[in-house]
Amino acid sequence: MKKILFDKTVLSWALYDWANSAFATTVVAGFFPVFYTLLSAELTTRDAQFWFNITLAVSSILIAIAAPVLGAIADRGGRRKKFLATFAMLGILMSAGLAWVGAGMWWMGLLIYGLGQIGFSGANIFYDAMIVDLSSEEDLDVVSGYGYALGYAGGGILFLVNVLMVTKPQLFGLADPGTALSLSFISVAIWWAIFTAPLLWVVKETTSQSQTTLAQTTLAQTTFGQSIRQGFQQLRITYRELRQLKAALLFLAGYWLYIDGVGTIYKMAIFFANRVLELPQESLITALLLTQFVAFPAALFFGWLGKRIGPKSGILIGLIVYTLAVFYAWGWLDSAADFYKLAVAIGLVQGGVQSLSRSLFARLIPISKTAEFFGFFNMVGKFASILGPLLMAAVPVLFARSEARDSILVLVMLFAAGGYVLLKVNVKNGIQAAKDIEYKLTPH
Repeated sequence: MKKILFDKTVLSWALYDWANSAFATTVVAGFFPVFYTLLSAELTTRDAQFWFNITLAVSSILIAIAAPVLGAIADRGGRRKKFLATFAMLGILMSAGLAWVGAGMWWMGLLIYGLGQIGFSGANIFYDAMIVDLSSEEDLDVVSGYGYALGYAGGGILFLVNVLMVTKPQLFGLADPGTALSLSFISVAIWWAIFTAPLLWVVKETTSQSQTTLAQTTLAQTTFGQSIRQGFQQLRITYRELRQLKAALLFLAGYWLYIDGVGTIYKMAIFFANRVLELPQESLITALLLTQFVAFPAALFFGWLGKRIGPKSGILIGLIVYTLAVFYAWGWLDSAADFYKLAVAIGLVQGGVQSLSRSLFARLIPISKTAEFFGFFNMVGKFASILGPLLMAAVPVLFARSEARDSILVLVMLFAAGGYVLLKVNVKNGIQAAKDIEYKLTPH
């Protein structure tokens, strides 16, 4: 395991998770919601929330719909790294752009934020797909966990620095919190750019024989418009192949259910702590930092665990912990100390469930079409966190005597259903089916 973690190529790839997680922590989870509240002071709370939700929905839908097509285009010429760089640059520029959004410019703030989300999510499609360029099947779990571990550490470190900048600007020689906030957005862009460079310089994108043939016979004379049309054509072929990969298709169904529960907890935890427990902002930031730093060693551990007992078993263990955490939140969560315990519990399994899901899916798909199939993987992830909030909203309507915290019990259904479907996935047969399709794709 040590040999893998200190391998130059693996480290360079994993550092991209360290790089872009700064956007997820400082911008998405930390400062932009507060920043947007200040920008939209002229709007009513209802209107401000409406336009914020619309921005999130539109950016998610756009990348979810485009993901498989983009993957198909990239796979036709082994251009995953170029696509990653393009989307990462979009996210980097938008992160920096937030620093120049002034008071009252809420629409501009939302536009930049939405484009940043597209850049962040779009680059992840190709980052995930590149795991097969640097890892053997045996080491996929360790490598995937390594990436998530560095992501939690990197995002947590910069977020901690940014929090100190905003809360104690005088320590950094800054005039006021507003200046510190602007510099925090710029720091995310710089951090993202610097730690993306090793992947672009060191990681060599491998191409299968089928990809090389495609590149030689079509891409040399292919315009951008033709590439898009070919991407759609290839997407139809990929969809037919996915239907033949029963294990991969079944996994995606289970993944959609349980990752919906994971995403709902991530997005609703702060709201729950704020509105139901009435915890102060300082406690919420502390809990977020706790989750980040606990998740760092936990993701490494789950990578090792997945290699020892298999990724499917590792995911199921994580889902059991999530289920116990939900019951704890329902029956015993009453104070900041309780919320910190919950944050630690979530941190122990969040990265593990995510990283092992990525490594398991990588085993179940043809190696020459990873960007295409990870396009579907990311599409499922983007359409997650829909069912959970809807079910939670339905509880007070269907059960008149229910309390606010009773609604979180529906998440147990998602974890149980997702775990049940995952149990039905025959990993051994799925790996062989993926290899059979890859064999057909390779010229002989």
